[in-house]
Amino acid sequence: MKAGLPKKEPEIINFWNDIDLYNKIRNKNIQNKNFILHDGPPYANGSIHLGHSVNKILKDITIKSKTFLGMNAPYVPGWDCHGLPIELNVEKKHGKRSELVQDKKRFQEACKDYALDQVENQKK
Repeated sequence: MKAGLPKKEPEIINFWNDIDLYNKIRNKNIQNKNFILHDGPPYANGSIHLGHSVNKILKDITIKSKTFLGMNAPYVPGWDCHGLPIELNVEKKHGKRSELVQDKKRFQEACKDYALDQVENQKK
């Protein structure tokens, strides 16, 4: 017997979206005790990789378990968008002694732009 998951999974997800399943579950538990787990990292300093999966899976299990227990447990994604790794990548890209890196305001903007680009790449 063949399950045909590559074909069935998109159909199931579309069905869940059509019936607005996530919001129905959220609304059912909205008045109950809160459980908030901010889902971050991954760090926004490079491409996402297989090492992030254990972290994501454990958080997903935790949130779903709390939801199944009747708690108000929304999924709150997030990224770690600050810190030395981002600064080092921007320095590496532009040169440690470049005008951009030496100008505090421009350097901060470049770090912000770099982090936001990484977040968008990780969302794909």
